[in-house]
Amino acid sequence: MRCHSMRARVALLAAFMLAALASGCGKDHQSPMAPDELNIARGGAEEFGLQNPKVRATIAVQDRHTPDLMRRPGVVGTATTLTEDGRIAIMVLTEHPLGRGALPAELDGVPVVEEVSGRIRALDSGANHKTLQTPPIQLGTSGGWRYDLANGFCCGGTLGSLVLKSGQQYVLSNYHVLEADIVSGGNSRVAQAGDPVIQPGLIDVGCNANSAQNVATLSGIKSLPGSNVDAAIAATISGQVRTDGAILDIGTISATTQAAALSQAVKKSGRTTGLTRSSVNGLNASVSVAYDNECAGGSAFTKTFTGQILVKNKNRGQAFISGGDSGSLMVQDVTTNPRAVGLLFAGSSTTAVANPIGQVLSFLGATMVGQ
Repeated sequence: MRCHSMRARVALLAAFMLAALASGCGKDHQSPMAPDELNIARGGAEEFGLQNPKVRATIAVQDRHTPDLMRRPGVVGTATTLTEDGRIAIMVLTEHPLGRGALPAELDGVPVVEEVSGRIRALDSGANHKTLQTPPIQLGTSGGWRYDLANGFCCGGTLGSLVLKSGQQYVLSNYHVLEADIVSGGNSRVAQAGDPVIQPGLIDVGCNANSAQNVATLSGIKSLPGSNVDAAIAATISGQVRTDGAILDIGTISATTQAAALSQAVKKSGRTTGLTRSSVNGLNASVSVAYDNECAGGSAFTKTFTGQILVKNKNRGQAFISGGDSGSLMVQDVTTNPRAVGLLFAGSSTTAVANPIGQVLSFLGATMVGQ
C-alpha cells in the first residue's frame, strides 16, 4: 500500500478477493501543502505447508466451492487456514459479519470459518524508517519514484530488500510503488527505465524531491497487468545502498528462501509501522486488485492474483502492515539471517497479503542478496 491516498484500490476476491494494499498499505500519498498524517508460536511451519497432503486436499475443496461462495452477498474471498484448535479449514472472508446460518458449517467434511476482513487495500506509502539515511542506506525504508506526484498529491512506499540479477544488485519493491505511473496526466510524465528512485519517498519530504537522495534507477520492468506478482526493481547507485542487503531492525537475511506454511511466524520491516510480527493464516488466496494509473489518478485496470499468502494484520493489538508498508519483504521470525517468505503488497484492517517470494524471483529472474 502507498500511504494516504493509496495508489491501488483492492477488492477481495475468490480463493480470495481483496483490495490491494497499494492504496492502504501500498503507497502513501499526501498533498504538498498538507502535514504528514500520517511470539506467535514458531511450530508448524513445515507441518502445515503446501506439501502437506491434508493441506492440499483442503485447497482442492476450497477451489471447488469458491465460485459458489463468492456469489453470496458480503463474501469477498476464501483461503485455506487453521482453526483455533488446530484443524485445517476453509476461511471465508467477508466485508461484514454475515450472521448465523449464512455460511455452511462445513464443505465436503471440511470446517468453514468466517473471517470479517472488510475491504483490503494496496499499501505504499528501533530505527526511524521515514528519515533520510546517511549512505549507504539500509532497506525496509521509505522510498519511491522521484517524480511520484500528481494532481496535488505525492506518494511513497517501502524499499524492501536487495536482489541480484545478471550480476547487478537491485532494490526490490512493488510495481505500484515504483513503476505504476503509466499516463502523463498530473505530472506530465510516466515512469520509465533510468528514472531515479529516492530515499525517503516524497511522502516523507513534503513532496520535495530535493530533500531526498537518489539511491537507485528504475529497471523499466513492469510486472502488471500481465504477471501474477506486484513487483518492481531498481538498479542500485554505487555507494548509495549497502551491498549486503541489510534491512532496518532485521539486519542481513539469508540468500535462500522459504515457502509459506500455516501458523508460520513471520516479520517485516517497513516505512510506516517499522518492525512488526505476525503469523501466516491463509494459503492459496486469490485477490482482485484495482490499480490507479498514477499517484492520485483514475482507475487503470483490475488484476486478480492467485496462490497468494494471507497474514493476520493484528498481533496483540499492533498492525502488521499499514499505508506506506507496500514493498516490505516478509521473512521468517528468527534472529539470524531469516529467509524471505513473501513480498507484501495489499491488505485490510484484519488481513495482509503477500506474493510468494518464489513467484517474485521467478518473474524477475533474480535471487536474494544475503548470507
